Amino acid sequence: MILQEKVHNVIKQAKTIIFGQDELLESIIAALVCEGHLLIEGLPGLGKTLSVSVMSKICDLQFQRIQFTPDLLPSDLVGTMMYNQQKQEFTTKFGPIFTQLVLADEINRSPAKVQSALLEAMAEKQVTIGDKTHKLPSPFVVLATQNPIEQEGTYNLPEAQLDRFMMKIAVDYPDFEAEKSILGLKSQQMEMKSLINQHDLFALKEKVEMIYVDEKIKDMIIRMVHATRPGNKYFPKKYEGALIAGASPRASIWLYKIAKFKAFMDGKDFVSPDHVLSIVPSVMGHRVIASYEAQIDKINTRNLVTTIAANVI
Repeated sequence: MILQEKVHNVIKQAKTIIFGQDELLESIIAALVCEGHLLIEGLPGLGKTLSVSVMSKICDLQFQRIQFTPDLLPSDLVGTMMYNQQKQEFTTKFGPIFTQLVLADEINRSPAKVQSALLEAMAEKQVTIGDKTHKLPSPFVVLATQNPIEQEGTYNLPEAQLDRFMMKIAVDYPDFEAEKSILGLKSQQMEMKSLINQHDLFALKEKVEMIYVDEKIKDMIIRMVHATRPGNKYFPKKYEGALIAGASPRASIWLYKIAKFKAFMDGKDFVSPDHVLSIVPSVMGHRVIASYEAQIDKINTRNLVTTIAANVI
Protein backbone atom coordinates (compact mmCIF):
# COMPACT_ATOMS: atom_id res chain seq x y z
CA MET A 1 0.00 0.00 0.00
CA ILE A 2 2.91 2.35 0.67
CA LEU A 3 3.97 2.05 -2.97
CA GLN A 4 0.46 2.81 -4.12
CA GLU A 5 0.40 5.95 -1.96
CA LYS A 6 3.74 7.00 -3.42
CA VAL A 7 2.39 6.74 -6.98
CA HIS A 8 -0.72 8.73 -6.09
CA ASN A 9 1.53 11.38 -4.48
CA VAL A 10 3.61 11.56 -7.67
CA ILE A 11 0.49 12.26 -9.74
CA LYS A 12 -0.80 14.70 -7.08
CA GLN A 13 2.45 16.69 -7.16
CA ALA A 14 2.54 16.73 -10.97
CA LYS A 15 -1.03 18.09 -10.97
CA THR A 16 0.16 21.21 -9.11
CA ILE A 17 1.88 22.26 -12.34
CA ILE A 18 0.03 20.40 -15.09
CA PHE A 19 -3.67 21.06 -15.10
CA GLY A 20 -6.36 19.07 -16.86
CA GLN A 21 -4.09 16.28 -18.19
CA ASP A 22 -4.73 13.56 -15.59
CA GLU A 23 -4.91 10.69 -18.11
CA LEU A 24 -1.53 11.69 -19.57
CA LEU A 25 0.18 11.76 -16.16
CA GLU A 26 -1.14 8.32 -15.18
CA SER A 27 -0.15 6.93 -18.59
CA ILE A 28 3.44 8.16 -18.14
CA ILE A 29 3.67 6.26 -14.84
CA ALA A 30 2.12 3.20 -16.54
CA ALA A 31 4.79 3.43 -19.27
CA LEU A 32 7.58 3.54 -16.65
CA VAL A 33 6.19 0.62 -14.64
CA CYS A 34 5.26 -1.60 -17.62
CA GLU A 35 8.35 -0.46 -19.61
CA GLY A 36 6.35 0.42 -22.68
CA HIS A 37 6.55 3.44 -24.97
CA LEU A 38 3.99 6.18 -25.19
CA LEU A 39 2.80 8.24 -28.15
CA ILE A 40 1.26 11.54 -27.11
CA GLU A 41 -0.70 13.39 -29.77
CA GLY A 42 -2.01 16.92 -29.46
CA LEU A 43 -1.74 20.45 -30.76
CA PRO A 44 1.23 22.64 -29.74
CA GLY A 45 1.06 24.31 -26.33
CA LEU A 46 -1.00 21.74 -24.43
CA GLY A 47 1.74 20.78 -21.95
CA LYS A 48 2.95 17.52 -23.56
CA THR A 49 6.67 18.32 -23.19
CA LEU A 50 6.23 19.88 -19.74
CA SER A 51 4.38 16.78 -18.46
CA VAL A 52 7.23 14.46 -19.44
CA SER A 53 9.90 16.78 -18.03
CA VAL A 54 8.07 17.16 -14.69
CA MET A 55 7.52 13.40 -14.36
CA SER A 56 11.22 12.69 -15.00
CA LYS A 57 12.17 15.02 -12.11
CA ILE A 58 9.60 13.55 -9.71
CA CYS A 59 10.70 9.99 -10.58
CA ASP A 60 14.43 10.91 -10.37
CA LEU A 61 15.29 9.51 -13.82
CA GLN A 62 17.92 10.53 -16.37
CA PHE A 63 16.10 12.53 -19.00
CA GLN A 64 16.91 13.72 -22.52
CA ARG A 65 14.75 15.75 -24.85
CA ILE A 66 15.36 15.35 -28.58
CA GLN A 67 13.71 17.82 -30.91
CA PHE A 68 12.92 16.01 -34.15
CA THR A 69 13.40 18.14 -37.27
CA PRO A 70 13.44 17.35 -41.01
CA ASP A 71 17.28 17.65 -41.13
CA LEU A 72 17.97 15.34 -38.15
CA LEU A 73 20.28 12.37 -38.87
CA PRO A 74 20.25 8.93 -37.20
CA SER A 75 23.74 9.65 -35.79
CA ASP A 76 22.36 12.75 -34.01
CA LEU A 77 20.12 10.36 -32.13
CA VAL A 78 22.20 7.25 -31.39
CA GLY A 79 25.76 8.56 -31.65
CA THR A 80 28.67 7.90 -34.00
CA MET A 81 32.27 6.70 -34.28
CA MET A 82 34.82 9.54 -34.06
CA TYR A 83 38.47 9.39 -35.07
CA ASN A 84 40.92 10.51 -32.40
CA GLN A 85 44.06 11.75 -34.17
CA GLN A 86 46.30 11.73 -31.08
CA LYS A 87 45.50 8.12 -30.19
CA GLN A 88 45.01 7.16 -33.86
CA GLU A 89 41.88 5.17 -33.09
CA PHE A 90 38.12 5.41 -33.32
CA THR A 91 36.11 6.20 -30.20
CA THR A 92 32.37 5.99 -29.71
CA LYS A 93 30.47 9.20 -29.10
CA PHE A 94 27.13 8.25 -27.56
CA GLY A 95 24.00 10.10 -28.59
CA PRO A 96 21.23 11.51 -26.38
CA ILE A 97 19.26 8.24 -26.61
CA PHE A 98 21.51 6.72 -23.91
CA THR A 99 19.25 7.74 -21.04
CA GLN A 100 16.28 6.31 -19.11
CA LEU A 101 13.55 8.62 -20.28
CA VAL A 102 13.65 9.94 -23.85
CA LEU A 103 11.30 12.65 -24.97
CA ALA A 104 11.09 12.40 -28.75
CA ASP A 105 9.52 15.77 -29.39
CA GLU A 106 7.44 16.11 -32.57
CA ILE A 107 8.52 12.67 -33.81
CA ASN A 108 6.50 13.02 -37.00
CA ARG A 109 8.59 16.00 -38.17
CA SER A 110 11.60 13.78 -38.86
CA PRO A 111 12.17 11.58 -41.94
CA ALA A 112 11.80 7.77 -41.96
CA LYS A 113 15.55 7.08 -41.47
CA VAL A 114 15.57 8.79 -38.08
CA GLN A 115 12.27 7.25 -37.03
CA SER A 116 13.61 3.76 -37.79
CA ALA A 117 16.83 4.44 -35.81
CA LEU A 118 14.66 5.22 -32.80
CA LEU A 119 12.66 2.09 -33.52
CA GLU A 120 15.61 -0.30 -33.04
CA ALA A 121 16.25 1.30 -29.66
CA MET A 122 12.57 0.97 -28.69
CA ALA A 123 12.18 -2.63 -29.78
CA GLU A 124 15.56 -4.14 -28.87
CA LYS A 125 16.56 -1.85 -25.95
CA GLN A 126 19.94 -1.62 -27.66
CA VAL A 127 21.71 0.51 -30.28
CA THR A 128 24.27 -0.37 -32.94
CA ILE A 129 27.04 2.16 -33.56
CA GLY A 130 29.60 1.10 -36.17
CA ASP A 131 29.94 -2.66 -35.68
CA LYS A 132 29.31 -2.67 -31.92
CA THR A 133 25.99 -3.10 -30.14
CA HIS A 134 25.43 -1.17 -26.92
CA LYS A 135 22.76 -1.93 -24.33
CA LEU A 136 20.52 0.91 -23.17
CA PRO A 137 19.92 1.63 -19.46
CA SER A 138 16.89 0.26 -17.60
CA PRO A 139 14.16 1.42 -17.44
CA PHE A 140 14.32 2.73 -21.00
CA VAL A 141 11.11 4.47 -22.06
CA VAL A 142 10.42 6.61 -25.11
CA LEU A 143 7.69 9.19 -24.78
CA ALA A 144 7.07 10.58 -28.24
CA THR A 145 4.93 13.61 -28.94
CA GLN A 146 3.39 14.28 -32.32
CA ASN A 147 1.29 17.03 -33.82
CA PRO A 148 -1.92 16.01 -35.55
CA ILE A 149 -1.14 14.80 -39.05
CA GLU A 150 -2.95 17.65 -40.82
CA GLN A 151 -0.26 20.08 -39.67
CA GLU A 152 2.34 21.32 -42.15
CA GLY A 153 5.68 19.52 -42.48
CA THR A 154 4.71 16.28 -40.78
CA TYR A 155 5.56 12.74 -41.88
CA ASN A 156 2.99 10.06 -41.13
CA LEU A 157 4.30 7.35 -38.80
CA PRO A 158 3.89 3.99 -40.60
CA GLU A 159 1.50 1.44 -39.05
CA ALA A 160 4.39 -0.89 -38.13
CA GLN A 161 5.97 1.90 -36.08
CA LEU A 162 2.72 2.91 -34.42
CA ASP A 163 2.32 -0.69 -33.26
CA ARG A 164 5.52 -0.39 -31.20
CA PHE A 165 3.86 2.12 -28.91
CA MET A 166 2.15 0.69 -25.85
CA MET A 167 -0.50 3.41 -25.90
CA LYS A 168 -1.43 6.48 -27.90
CA ILE A 169 -2.82 9.26 -25.73
CA ALA A 170 -4.82 12.06 -27.31
CA VAL A 171 -4.23 15.32 -25.41
CA ASP A 172 -7.07 17.81 -25.62
CA TYR A 173 -7.53 21.41 -24.52
CA PRO A 174 -7.89 21.86 -20.73
CA ASP A 175 -11.32 22.85 -19.41
CA PHE A 176 -12.21 26.36 -18.19
CA GLU A 177 -11.09 25.92 -14.56
CA ALA A 178 -7.88 24.07 -15.47
CA GLU A 179 -6.87 26.77 -17.95
CA LYS A 180 -7.63 29.49 -15.39
CA SER A 181 -5.31 27.71 -12.90
CA ILE A 182 -2.47 27.86 -15.46
CA LEU A 183 -2.56 31.68 -15.25
CA GLY A 184 -1.70 31.58 -11.55
CA LEU A 185 1.42 29.39 -11.95
CA LYS A 186 4.54 30.84 -10.31
CA SER A 187 8.09 29.96 -11.35
CA GLN A 188 8.90 28.67 -7.80
CA GLN A 189 6.23 25.98 -8.25
CA MET A 190 8.12 24.61 -11.25
CA GLU A 191 10.96 23.39 -8.99
CA MET A 192 10.12 19.73 -8.39
CA LYS A 193 11.72 17.39 -5.90
CA SER A 194 11.87 13.66 -6.54
CA LEU A 195 9.35 11.47 -4.72
CA ILE A 196 10.22 8.03 -6.09
CA ASN A 197 13.34 6.52 -7.63
CA GLN A 198 14.47 3.65 -9.83
CA HIS A 199 14.23 1.08 -6.98
CA ASP A 200 10.63 2.11 -6.31
CA LEU A 201 9.82 1.63 -9.99
CA PHE A 202 11.28 -1.90 -9.96
CA ALA A 203 9.34 -2.69 -6.77
CA LEU A 204 6.20 -1.30 -8.41
CA LYS A 205 6.79 -3.49 -11.43
CA GLU A 206 6.99 -6.60 -9.22
CA LYS A 207 3.83 -5.60 -7.33
CA VAL A 208 1.90 -5.03 -10.58
CA GLU A 209 3.05 -8.38 -11.99
CA MET A 210 1.59 -10.15 -8.93
CA ILE A 211 -1.96 -8.84 -9.62
CA TYR A 212 -4.29 -11.76 -10.38
CA VAL A 213 -5.90 -12.10 -13.83
CA ASP A 214 -8.65 -14.69 -14.15
CA GLU A 215 -8.76 -17.03 -17.18
CA LYS A 216 -12.13 -15.49 -18.15
CA ILE A 217 -10.53 -12.04 -18.26
CA LYS A 218 -7.68 -13.38 -20.43
CA ASP A 219 -10.26 -14.92 -22.80
CA MET A 220 -12.12 -11.61 -22.88
CA ILE A 221 -8.92 -9.71 -23.83
CA ILE A 222 -8.23 -12.12 -26.70
CA ARG A 223 -11.86 -11.88 -27.88
CA MET A 224 -11.63 -8.07 -27.87
CA VAL A 225 -8.50 -8.09 -30.02
CA HIS A 226 -9.83 -10.79 -32.37
CA ALA A 227 -13.07 -8.82 -32.79
CA THR A 228 -11.12 -6.00 -34.49
CA ARG A 229 -9.79 -8.31 -37.22
CA PRO A 230 -11.94 -8.44 -40.39
CA GLY A 231 -12.80 -12.05 -41.30
CA ASN A 232 -12.52 -13.26 -37.70
CA LYS A 233 -15.55 -15.04 -36.19
CA TYR A 234 -15.80 -12.39 -33.45
CA PHE A 235 -15.70 -9.45 -35.91
CA PRO A 236 -19.12 -7.70 -35.86
CA LYS A 237 -20.90 -7.99 -39.23
CA LYS A 238 -22.23 -4.42 -39.13
CA TYR A 239 -18.69 -2.99 -39.26
CA GLU A 240 -17.67 -4.90 -42.38
CA GLY A 241 -15.82 -2.56 -44.72
CA ALA A 242 -14.92 -0.14 -41.90
CA LEU A 243 -11.55 -1.73 -41.05
CA ILE A 244 -8.82 -3.07 -43.37
CA ALA A 245 -6.69 -4.58 -40.60
CA GLY A 246 -7.21 -5.30 -36.91
CA ALA A 247 -4.98 -5.07 -33.86
CA SER A 248 -1.85 -7.23 -33.55
CA PRO A 249 -1.02 -9.61 -30.65
CA ARG A 250 0.90 -6.70 -29.09
CA ALA A 251 -2.52 -5.22 -28.28
CA SER A 252 -3.38 -8.33 -26.21
CA ILE A 253 -0.06 -8.11 -24.34
CA TRP A 254 -0.52 -4.45 -23.44
CA LEU A 255 -4.19 -4.78 -22.50
CA TYR A 256 -3.12 -7.54 -20.11
CA LYS A 257 -0.18 -5.60 -18.60
CA ILE A 258 -1.81 -2.17 -18.30
CA ALA A 259 -5.06 -3.61 -16.89
CA LYS A 260 -2.93 -5.01 -14.03
CA PHE A 261 -1.46 -1.55 -13.47
CA LYS A 262 -4.98 -0.03 -13.47
CA ALA A 263 -6.09 -2.60 -10.87
CA PHE A 264 -3.05 -1.74 -8.73
CA MET A 265 -3.89 1.99 -8.92
CA ASP A 266 -7.45 1.18 -7.80
CA GLY A 267 -6.11 -0.72 -4.79
CA LYS A 268 -7.45 -4.04 -6.12
CA ASP A 269 -5.50 -7.32 -6.26
CA PHE A 270 -7.38 -8.62 -9.31
CA VAL A 271 -8.30 -7.29 -12.77
CA SER A 272 -11.94 -6.55 -13.61
CA PRO A 273 -13.53 -6.08 -17.07
CA ASP A 274 -13.78 -2.33 -16.36
CA HIS A 275 -10.00 -2.06 -15.97
CA VAL A 276 -9.56 -3.57 -19.43
CA LEU A 277 -12.33 -1.51 -21.05
CA SER A 278 -10.92 1.77 -19.71
CA ILE A 279 -7.68 1.34 -21.70
CA VAL A 280 -9.12 -0.07 -24.95
CA PRO A 281 -9.19 3.29 -26.85
CA SER A 282 -5.56 4.13 -25.97
CA VAL A 283 -4.17 0.63 -26.58
CA MET A 284 -6.14 -0.40 -29.68
CA GLY A 285 -7.20 2.87 -31.34
CA HIS A 286 -3.87 3.35 -33.17
CA ARG A 287 -3.42 -0.35 -33.99
CA VAL A 288 -6.39 -0.79 -36.35
CA ILE A 289 -6.40 0.54 -39.91
CA ALA A 290 -9.60 2.21 -41.05
CA SER A 291 -10.73 1.75 -44.65
CA TYR A 292 -10.81 4.66 -47.09
CA GLU A 293 -14.63 4.78 -46.79
CA ALA A 294 -14.44 4.92 -43.00
CA GLN A 295 -11.94 7.80 -43.21
CA ILE A 296 -14.27 9.71 -45.54
CA ASP A 297 -17.13 9.12 -43.10
CA LYS A 298 -14.78 10.43 -40.35
CA ILE A 299 -15.22 7.31 -38.23
CA ASN A 300 -13.09 7.66 -35.08
CA THR A 301 -11.09 4.42 -34.62
CA ARG A 302 -10.81 4.99 -30.83
CA ASN A 303 -14.61 5.05 -30.51
CA LEU A 304 -15.01 2.16 -32.94
CA VAL A 305 -12.68 -0.23 -31.06
CA THR A 306 -14.38 0.72 -27.76
CA THR A 307 -17.78 -0.21 -29.20
CA ILE A 308 -16.44 -3.46 -30.66
CA ALA A 309 -14.72 -4.39 -27.37
CA ALA A 310 -17.83 -3.62 -25.29
CA ASN A 311 -19.88 -5.97 -27.53
CA VAL A 312 -17.75 -9.05 -26.76
CA ILE A 313 -17.73 -8.83 -22.97
